[in-house]
Amino acid sequence: MEYKCAKRLEHFTTGIFAALDEKKNKLIKEGRTIYNLSVGTPDFKPPEHIMEALGKAVSDAENYKYSLADMPELLQAVSHYYKDRYNADVSTDEITGVHGTQEGMGHLGMAMCNPGDIVLLPDPGYPVFEAGSYFGEADIRYYPLLRQNDFLPVIEDIPEDILYKTRYIVLSYPSNPVGAAAPKSMYENLIRLARKYGFFIINDNAYSDIIFDGREGFSFLALDGAKDVGVEFFSLSKSFNVTGLRISFCAGNKSIIDSLKLLRSQYDFGMSYPVQKAAIAALTGPRECVGRQCMEYQKRRDTFLGALRKIGWDVPDSQGTMFVWLPVPKGYTSQSFCEALMDKAGVIGTPGTAFGPMGEGYIRFALVKPCDELAHIAEIIGAAGLF
Repeated sequence: MEYKCAKRLEHFTTGIFAALDEKKNKLIKEGRTIYNLSVGTPDFKPPEHIMEALGKAVSDAENYKYSLADMPELLQAVSHYYKDRYNADVSTDEITGVHGTQEGMGHLGMAMCNPGDIVLLPDPGYPVFEAGSYFGEADIRYYPLLRQNDFLPVIEDIPEDILYKTRYIVLSYPSNPVGAAAPKSMYENLIRLARKYGFFIINDNAYSDIIFDGREGFSFLALDGAKDVGVEFFSLSKSFNVTGLRISFCAGNKSIIDSLKLLRSQYDFGMSYPVQKAAIAALTGPRECVGRQCMEYQKRRDTFLGALRKIGWDVPDSQGTMFVWLPVPKGYTSQSFCEALMDKAGVIGTPGTAFGPMGEGYIRFALVKPCDELAHIAEIIGAAGLF
């Protein structure tokens, strides 16, 4: 009997990634050396105190039971962390754990949207923003992130009739994929507009600990009125190198948090107890390693981009995140340049179009190699004759 997937899944394709993965596997079979800068998985180790807490927790048989909810100690740790790190007041009933921001954002549309509600998403933007809104049956509209606007939204360009019908807008700074940081004034303006037009703000705050050149990594929730109009996803993945543990939180407006909790109660339990114990250790333990790691990412950015400029590639500095967002050379599309880079240099990046139509003309690299390897990769790119 022939099986066809649910119609809602026909919306999604893996075309770009499937083509690149097929090419990568072909080159590996040919014995080629591959340098993969396409995936944002940190190459740093988690801090020892987090691994110790996890190891101790998995040795306790009591921690293998269902975790039906977030532990009170965990919610208190998040609340204290927000106060200490961001000077933001968030109470424990304004927080819920999620299995990574990917999962939380992927379900948020179902908790917040009715069919036809307008949502505003960034283009380029992280793909799960679109997926979560689609599953909520929202009417998805995109606001462009353009280099001439410092990759910041220009909300004033959106017609008022759209803003009045908007359920929420998704923001994400420092931004994956474009590597831009946003000033507090941008968020303050969005809070004002949210009150005026009646929409909510969903802020993805995954990279506030990876921000460069003396800029401040802050929380949207520390700003006046933020909790009245929105929530923030806050992840431990990149700051503490625990991507596989899937530790993230949604915090802010209690009505939205309660809606997300209700939705999640129907299909899931909480994070496992060992993972919650690891999260508590991260939130309450020393954070000097996070600052040192940020400086290392900045060194990697400077090393890699400096070496690319030496080979004739005119590239701008990123302002934050573990990624760089670079214009492809003239004569190439995003995908054709990615394919040529793999063919001639064995270097894998992500085409900008994987993040939306406005990503055409760009490629994203992840800074997931030490400085000396990144410099070597830049030399290989230079020797490939693409410029």
